Parts: sequence; C-alpha cells; structure tokens
Amino acid sequence: MRRMPPTRFVTDASLAEVARRLRQFGFDVELHRGARLEELLEAASRDGRTVLTRSARRPKRWAAVAMLQVGGADPAAAVRAVVAAAEPSGGPLSRCSHCNHPLRVRSPFEAHGEVPGRVARRGGPLWSCTGCGQWFWLGTHTEKLREWFEGVLGRPVAWPESPPPPAPHRPPIAPAP
Repeated sequence: MRRMPPTRFVTDASLAEVARRLRQFGFDVELHRGARLEELLEAASRDGRTVLTRSARRPKRWAAVAMLQVGGADPAAAVRAVVAAAEPSGGPLSRCSHCNHPLRVRSPFEAHGEVPGRVARRGGPLWSCTGCGQWFWLGTHTEKLREWFEGVLGRPVAWPESPPPPAPHRPPIAPAP
C-alpha cells in the first residue's frame, strides 16, 4: 500500500481513543462527537480532510471524498493501520491530545503556576496547547507512551528529547593589561 502524504483526518466518537492516540503521534485528527457518516463526509469535503471511519458504507454522493476504514475494537490495530497508510502532519507530541490544536514550546518561566513546581524546576521541555491551554511535559507518562507506540508499530519511534543541559557559567575573561 502506498502511503498518503501528511493527512488531516476527521472522525466520530466511535474512534475517540484512536483519535487521541493519533494526535499524540502527530496526526491532525478532528473529532466530531455524535456525527453521522454523511456529516463526517461533508466536513471532510469542506475542510480538505480524510474521513477515518469504522464504516464500510460509502454513499455514492460522497465518492470523491477520501476515506480510510479501520477497525475500532482494537485501538492499537487502528493506529497501526493509519500509520501504515499515512504520514503524520507533525512529530510525536506536537498536537494536543484533548482538542487537536498544535502545541507550542514554552519556557519554565511561562509555566510558573501552570505546572507542578518540580516540573518547572527540572528544566525539561514544556509545551502548551494553542487551543485549550493544557500544559504538557516529558516524564514517565510520555516514556510509557513512547513504549506503547514502539510496541504497536514494532519499531523505534523518534521522540522529543530533553534539551541539553545549560553550559556551566564561566566568568568573562578579563582583558590582558
């Protein structure tokens, strides 16, 4: 199967867990809770998205709209199918798993009062969602997530790393007399 270029998806609540995992991997997946297939197809046509669905049904009126059918009973199998078929629009941890907006890198100073103090003091990378404002950081939870993706995909996954530690402070060299 030839892979699709970076693909933006739209899906319904039946694939909410799959949508969340795909967002964590870097896919742009819009979730329309309670939408019928025809409503998803209309949204996909209007917004240039591909419908991600469990349904094998395809109304003739929407034949030109791209669809990718996946099973919904096993989220891991569905994620594997999407990753095999399409390229994500960003890297892992580049989109909000809650609302799908892009994440932006933030400084520990900006995080004051937004994240636990130990997280800000640790000095690792921090991100916040440009949509809902949720904060994200690397920790044991993201390591477990990376391991989950590697187990599902059967291969290593490139993952955001902590920035290198700051260089030690050295006093300026005094000019020679």
